[in-house]
Amino acid sequence: MKPFTFLYFILSAVLYLVALPLLVYLSFKQKYRESIPSRFFLFNNPRFKSDNGVWFHVCSLGEARALKPILELLKDQDIKITTITHTGHAEARRYDAEVRYLPYEMFVPFWARGQKILIVLEAEFWFMLFTVMRAKGTRIILLNARISEKSAKKYLQFAWFYKKLLSNVEIIYAQSEADKNRFLALGAKNIEVIGNIKLAGKIEKTKEYKKPEVELIVAGSTHDGEEESVLKSFIEYRKQSDAKLAVVPRHPERFEAVFELMKKYADKNSLTLSRFSQNKEFKADMVLVDAMGELNNIYAISDIVILGGAFREDVGGHNPLEPAYFGCKIITGKHFFHQKELFKYVHHVQYVESDEIHKALMRCKELPPSMVEEKINLEPVINRILKN
Repeated sequence: MKPFTFLYFILSAVLYLVALPLLVYLSFKQKYRESIPSRFFLFNNPRFKSDNGVWFHVCSLGEARALKPILELLKDQDIKITTITHTGHAEARRYDAEVRYLPYEMFVPFWARGQKILIVLEAEFWFMLFTVMRAKGTRIILLNARISEKSAKKYLQFAWFYKKLLSNVEIIYAQSEADKNRFLALGAKNIEVIGNIKLAGKIEKTKEYKKPEVELIVAGSTHDGEEESVLKSFIEYRKQSDAKLAVVPRHPERFEAVFELMKKYADKNSLTLSRFSQNKEFKADMVLVDAMGELNNIYAISDIVILGGAFREDVGGHNPLEPAYFGCKIITGKHFFHQKELFKYVHHVQYVESDEIHKALMRCKELPPSMVEEKINLEPVINRILKN
């Protein structure tokens, strides 16, 4: 082990010991009950069964979903997937692959097995993972690679570190020219711009639900603080339009809290409220969608989508391709820095502050549905992965 790598390993071990009480505490919370024991204590998280496979590492739900068109082109390969989050892990388990949580960096040298290739998506830059896998003879590719404008200055402050990390990478497939330039500034080499691989994903519904006779507004992938703004705007909008509202929180552990918030607004304004999990219908004035994997099915019968994650400064927005595919009129916030590349391909989107949602709803009657223009060619990526 090289001196810097050894020092990094020691530092990661020290940080682990310092954080141990917090990790134990968080392990009992619903959101982390599976991921933290697996990642930080290797509980139910064994090593992969074999070497010489094709290993994909993704962070969360969106990246796991983005793998689908690629995995369909690699059906004969021994596929392995690691994730960070519970939702990403659940999505990855839907594929014909060995699925694990990526352990904390201190464990990687002992846990990871050498593979034919490691494909890391987006901005998952783990020093021990890259260094250890390269030492084991594994080729490393960065796919859908990005560095947001917001994060670029922080990366540049540690350019020497990222240059060392990225020197292990065979090729970087960047989302945009702007991302390519940011990687070049960090000292990376061999970068190609191919666009966002989420454009290659097949967007489809899995179930058919009855569309309400009135306008259906869906607040999709919402985060804490965003639901209140949506509810206030919806109450105002109801004064001019007989619409219904469905709220789909991004994280399932927030279902109960969001239901209580919706109940407060329903009671105050004499509106009916229901849970989607109980009847799979949209008869009530407001519906909490307390189920996973239903967003596309609901977009398919929706008129307007208020896309969450961009009304707060710390989330970075969510994928607009799905509601645009179904022709929904999209309203979202102005803080979509993690999805900036995808929004370039979606037309007729309203970008507003949280206190402007009502005005945006009123303008929807005059605007055309959203639409997507662009495709991506995955052939160069597949050829690179299969290269001996």
